Amino acid sequence: MKTKLIIFFFISTWLALSVRVFFLSINSHSHYVKLSTQNTIRYERIAPVRGEIVDNKDRPIAINKLGFRLQLAPHLTGKKNIITLNKELKILKKLLPSLSVKTMLKNYKKKESFYNHNYIDIVHFIPYEKILPVYSILNLRENIKIIPAPKRYYPYKNIAAHMIGYVSRANKKDIDRDNLLGLIGYVGKTGIERYYNSYLQGKSGIRKIQVNARNQEVAQLNYVKADEDKKLKLTLDMELQTYISKLFEGKVGSIVVMDVNGSILSAGSFPNYNLNIFVSGMSYKMYDDLSSSLDHPFTNKLVHGLYPPGSAIKPMLGLLYITSDLSSKWGVDCKSSLPLGGRIFRCWKRKGHGKTGIVKAIRESCDDFFYKGSLILGNRKMSAGLKRYGLGAKTGIDLPNEFIGVVPSREWKLRKYHKAWSAGETVNMSIGQGDFLVTPLQIAQQTAFIATGRVPTPHLAKEIDGIKYKDTYKNVLNEKEKRQLPTIRKAMYQVCNNPKGTATSYLHSKVTIAGKTGTAQVVAIKQDILKRKLEHEMSYYRRSHAWFTTYGPYKNPQYVVMVMVEHGGHGGHAAGSIVSDIYNKLLELGYIKK
Repeated sequence: MKTKLIIFFFISTWLALSVRVFFLSINSHSHYVKLSTQNTIRYERIAPVRGEIVDNKDRPIAINKLGFRLQLAPHLTGKKNIITLNKELKILKKLLPSLSVKTMLKNYKKKESFYNHNYIDIVHFIPYEKILPVYSILNLRENIKIIPAPKRYYPYKNIAAHMIGYVSRANKKDIDRDNLLGLIGYVGKTGIERYYNSYLQGKSGIRKIQVNARNQEVAQLNYVKADEDKKLKLTLDMELQTYISKLFEGKVGSIVVMDVNGSILSAGSFPNYNLNIFVSGMSYKMYDDLSSSLDHPFTNKLVHGLYPPGSAIKPMLGLLYITSDLSSKWGVDCKSSLPLGGRIFRCWKRKGHGKTGIVKAIRESCDDFFYKGSLILGNRKMSAGLKRYGLGAKTGIDLPNEFIGVVPSREWKLRKYHKAWSAGETVNMSIGQGDFLVTPLQIAQQTAFIATGRVPTPHLAKEIDGIKYKDTYKNVLNEKEKRQLPTIRKAMYQVCNNPKGTATSYLHSKVTIAGKTGTAQVVAIKQDILKRKLEHEMSYYRRSHAWFTTYGPYKNPQYVVMVMVEHGGHGGHAAGSIVSDIYNKLLELGYIKK
């Protein structure tokens, strides 16, 4: 019996060993070959160089400054290698005195791990001119690697800052969304840099290399170049952009210069800031000063600033009036006040405008005309018509997170505040006040719509990968509106050219233009005040916002120039000179032919 058990034991053991040998040598062969290959073959991703951004005349707007990053070999924090680590850091400090040993050590320990076999970044960027004198010395050191690392640079600094945007170091959330950012390290955070980030950053390349047991490179087996150096050409003209920035010095607000098909030639949000501080870093004090400013320099007012449109909305509302329940012959007898619901709605002109039709109402900005017309037309038709024209929606510009504004309505108020709409709110809406909010770009878009009869999609891109960006627009007018549009254009012409026009006396443009001024109150005027204070008599932050939106030349519309000055008071007074200078510059630069 014992003999049988011993024989059974030996046979079982032999079978088990045979099965294991078969499993290891035959069945798992491919698995171990793969592991072996991984121990001798390494793949290195190659970071792509971020593409450049240029203006419409190929002037560089966002470029890459040549520099390098420094890396140290892994596994130098153990007892045996800590001396080597300290020695390498001291050498770097001696050769490059501006470096901090404490920072380099912190960066090293952050990524150091038993499982990490890749060299570790300890200095993210050193300019080319600083590394060049010591390059040959450092390159001979086995534990140090010098890797090309371009750094984003904005030659125009603060000019067009909000349109261009900036790049800064990618955070964990960015990297989780796109693992390529873990290799590149930087990502577009705002403006064009963010909107076109995936295009500008390109795609990584790869190196297949053979390494020895010490993880040292023996040979390069394959190389796939990174898809990089993309070029993004914008519609912006940086000469004009620099010019308008000087015109706006000391003011707060925004400017749009756009051709009537949607190409933005120049645009600005003021005050602005130097884009390079976000790449290189800034002090806490500088950030606090900028972020706490009441003028909100970090806000792109062009698409993120929401303001009451004031009288700038009257051309669009006027078109709705004369093509809906009213006619172009309808008028009012403006006596400067309209009693309604226990309060009085005043016209800006204390003595009133007398008999007023649509052309005079826009030319002289008669509030009473729009008050009374709104009560006939009603909120539902006003709101629906303005939304059809494009308000209360994104313009579609190629900038991130555009705001849509508010075209107030009965349904909107009930949904937001759970309250009923009042007739007084309809009257307020008719002069662009109350809960009515727009962005400056929306007003520029609406001006192009009046000039051409089409609603264009604004854009900053001109060419992407050498392919021209296509203008797009919407046709929103019905036949009656098409027939009556010349009446609105005539009224806007008189705003800028008739002696009684609200802008005429403030203009010196060499181009014949049409437009509309607007004064949007930021503080309500109490009912018991019979005589309004003049805007310049008010404290700065209680003054109205000043709008002046225009198109020109009048007979052959080519460009829209829209200026909004925060707390600027009267639109014509605050912006007339700026608008005139811009048209004269367009003439000088050859954009408008006389």
